[in-house]
Amino acid sequence: MASRPNVIFILADDLGYADLGCYGCRHPSTPVLDGLARSGLRFTDGYANSSLCSPTRFALITGRYQYRYRGAHDEPIGGQGRNSRVLGLSPDEPCLPSRLGRAGYSTALMGKWHLGYPPHFGPRASGYDEFFGSVGGAVDYFRHTDMSGIHDLYENEEEVHVDGYYTDLVADRAADYVTRAAGTGRPFLLSVHFTAPHWPWQLCEDRNRPIPACDSLSHVSGGSIEAYYGMVRQMDEGIGRIVQAVQLGGIEQETLIVFTSDNGGERFSDTWPFVGKKMDLLEGGIRVPLIASWPGTVRAGGVTGQVALSMDWLPTLMDAAGVDAAASGGELDGRSLLCVLRDPDDAFDRDVFWRMKFRDQKAFRRGPWKYLAMDGNEYLFDLAADARERANKALLEPRRLEAMRHAYEAWSATMPPIAPDAWVGFPHRAELLANPS
Repeated sequence: MASRPNVIFILADDLGYADLGCYGCRHPSTPVLDGLARSGLRFTDGYANSSLCSPTRFALITGRYQYRYRGAHDEPIGGQGRNSRVLGLSPDEPCLPSRLGRAGYSTALMGKWHLGYPPHFGPRASGYDEFFGSVGGAVDYFRHTDMSGIHDLYENEEEVHVDGYYTDLVADRAADYVTRAAGTGRPFLLSVHFTAPHWPWQLCEDRNRPIPACDSLSHVSGGSIEAYYGMVRQMDEGIGRIVQAVQLGGIEQETLIVFTSDNGGERFSDTWPFVGKKMDLLEGGIRVPLIASWPGTVRAGGVTGQVALSMDWLPTLMDAAGVDAAASGGELDGRSLLCVLRDPDDAFDRDVFWRMKFRDQKAFRRGPWKYLAMDGNEYLFDLAADARERANKALLEPRRLEAMRHAYEAWSATMPPIAPDAWVGFPHRAELLANPS
């Protein structure tokens, strides 16, 4: 096993649980990712920390529940955060790139940041040596503009104008970075955060068919299943170029590749066998594909039912790099998955929690049981027998319901309360805009 592995962490955006062939997709378009699953470990119970974008990214980069951060809470950071000193990841917060950087890793982010706007926040302020991509939540794939029509493509801190389809630009920059880094002998962390298959629904062949100005980047019009899976296929092909760069660099045995999504699927996604989607704490909104490939360390063709969250990857990667995560930045909420990567049978039990102000949602999983509260109603599901969350056992299992409710409340009491101005949608956080300091 490599003592200090290279890490390539690939994050899709709004990808559904069953959108990959290896997860049963009915529109197979992911031969590269399916190949990574065959060469590595596939998680059946991988979860995002949130059913929304920015909150999951807070958890992923910090290794902690996103609820601990004033800038995260419920909503994705939209245009309301453009001048805010609050809505973003503090440069002082120990996080994955800064921790690994101090341990001798070179670090780069290619793709989507979405953790606060410059000049107060940004990838390089939080430990990435290199950055190419967008700082906001979504861009036109050709114009590279956000919902407000503001251009959003950067090389480090400089705005750049580069011709090309955004998914391809991100993948090609990532592959180039691997090629450069492979020859240095220094371990690296490469975060590849695609916006695909997040709206707008644009394919490479749509270059001369831009989104009508009246629609901006609206995701409530247009699109199709065919366009969606075309976007997934384009992302998969880009990942193929990154994998090829690893192979050509002769660093396969020394490189851990992780692939997952920031939340569950949206309009055209396939979340089978689950119900719910992005913005829901039903399984379809939080259960996501999760693959880890590390030839020579992760046994090929493995499958595990280990419950894993986005925030687990910081302690996992620190563990793999031989770095004491607690000593390098304080207490974490995530759990290292390294033992499971080495042996899928070495799984462990744990409790995991979610909450959202939107629809007053609360969720807690312990073993196969899930407590869910939504819109003032309580549910209890046995996911092992009822993955679609259709058979509410609340009345049949009153003691279990009460115990799980109390466990959720005890956990929630350890978290800061949801800010009264937290919301999902636009416009919001008016008082922060009025007083960004």
